[in-house]
This record gives sequence, C-alpha cells and structure tokens, in this order.
Amino acid sequence: MLKNILIAGSAMIAIGTAANAEKYMIDTEGAHASIGFETLHLGYSVLAGRFDTFAGTFDYDKADPSAASVSVTIDTSSVNSNHGVRDNHLRSDDFLDVATHPEASFVSTGVDVTGDKTATITGDFTLRGITKSVVLDAEFVGEGKDPWDGYRAGFKGSTTIMLGDFGMDGMLGNAPVTITLFVEGIKQ
Repeated sequence: MLKNILIAGSAMIAIGTAANAEKYMIDTEGAHASIGFETLHLGYSVLAGRFDTFAGTFDYDKADPSAASVSVTIDTSSVNSNHGVRDNHLRSDDFLDVATHPEASFVSTGVDVTGDKTATITGDFTLRGITKSVVLDAEFVGEGKDPWDGYRAGFKGSTTIMLGDFGMDGMLGNAPVTITLFVEGIKQ
C-alpha cells in the first residue's frame, strides 16, 4: 500500500526530535518488521493480509519518548492476501489504485506517552493520494544489543481506518480496516 516504505534519512521527517534521540532504520531486510491489515469479509469472516515491501525510520530517546518520530513508506503493489485474483483486485482502482498511487505513507506529527510502555502516535497517513490524520496505539516491546554488534529497539502499533475516507467505498461500502505494524529498528 505504501510504496517503497523506505523511511530513509531524506524521507524521514523528524518532527520535534530531541537532541539525544537516536535514529533507527526499520529492519525489513532481516524480516524483523511487518505491516498487516484485517477487515471483515462480507460480514462472515475476517480477511487478513500484509504489505511485503516497505521501509522506514524512527527516532527514539528513552529519556524523552514524547519526542519520538516515525516515517514509513509502503509499496502498495506489494499487497499480499494469499490469493492472487483478490490481490490483483486490491491493486485495481476499486481499492489501492497502484497504477496511479504506488505508495502510501505515514509521517508522525506527535507522540503522547500514555504509560510506561505505551503511547499514542498521531500522524499523517496518505493512501490513494488522500492524506488524513490517524492515531496509532503504540507499545514499546524492548531494546538492546543484538548478536551482530548492533543495537535494536522494537515497537508495535495499530490503527483503524475507514475505506471511504480514502476513496474506497464502492462494493464493500465504508468498511473499517485495522492496520498493524511490528517494527524492529537498527540504531544508525
């Protein structure tokens, strides 16, 4: 959905980053991150899927987590629901319209710490060329040294969007879709 979710240095917009914040590159090469989605299928069951190609970065300072920031870009053509015919339909202009909008993105605009390991992250989510403010419910998973002499930090977060808010209210109506992110970043 979000093409080239490469939250790389220049793509990352660090809003309110504290002087002590560390930059982390989301580890997509090692498959230590994922972006999934789920929605009701005709009201009878749950359809789950993921985006296979994305990239991003986040800045994080454990002494001041409210100064954190995150930026992610998703390749919308990488949508994968384990069903080729359905995936082609999801890529069509009925849904993601990947020919016109090959990327989706999320750029944080603020972080509100809600507990020892929880926060809400507000940001601009762009899908099909439409940008809306969304709120991610986020949880800090952990941080520390890895076996390869690096340092990592991990988070999970989720939000629910309405298809109609992003111009996709045709055959399914204005259905809710929950997007869940699991990110593990490598300190740069």
